[in-house]
Amino acid sequence: MNFAVLVFPGSNCDIDCYKAVEDTIGQPVDYVWHTETDLSKYDCILVPGGFSYGDYLRCGAIARFAPVMNALVEAAAQGKYVLGICNGFQILTEAGLLPGALLRNNSMKFRCHSALLQVENADTPFTKEYAQGELIDIPIAHGEGNYYCDDATLAELKANNQIVFRYEAGNNPNGSVEDIAGICNKEGNVLGMMPHPERAISEILGSADGRRMFTSILSTWREKHGAAAIG
Repeated sequence: MNFAVLVFPGSNCDIDCYKAVEDTIGQPVDYVWHTETDLSKYDCILVPGGFSYGDYLRCGAIARFAPVMNALVEAAAQGKYVLGICNGFQILTEAGLLPGALLRNNSMKFRCHSALLQVENADTPFTKEYAQGELIDIPIAHGEGNYYCDDATLAELKANNQIVFRYEAGNNPNGSVEDIAGICNKEGNVLGMMPHPERAISEILGSADGRRMFTSILSTWREKHGAAAIG
């Protein structure tokens, strides 16, 4: 299974994503510069966190127009897996691949710490190895992680089971509507989330709960393509 990690000027979690793929599932992974126009080689594309284009204008708004984004939209339409983390989530909403928007944290402060998430949908390519309702420890690091959408969009997200992660009740770090920490598209192959699973792949980092996101992606792909089980 071939993985791509997109790199924009200002990306700073690209190495973390690369190493997470390399260390957890040992699959081929490439850095892909934002000027690339062909992603046909890849089965999963990771859009990492950071400060693409310095967060000028607003987070993700400039990256959304990078040449690679046309190829990313095409890959998503083909059913390939797309995971946008933190700034990557912001880019996916700006590109229209996911609904809603990410606003400034309600505290108006940058929040960087461990966070407990509840798995709201364990039936996606990214979460199949988690239990429904399980609490997992995944760190956050963002200043604009306050997920917002209008009432009609929220109702649609609920109806289609597109809310994948919520912050633990009573511990919402940014004011996001209904504690939303991550959502997917209707088809389930595009996931955006503010917390950083790539920073939770080893207990030495404080949590290994992010590992199962990467093993979930690989096992789902292997089932789809009739490949051998992991191991």
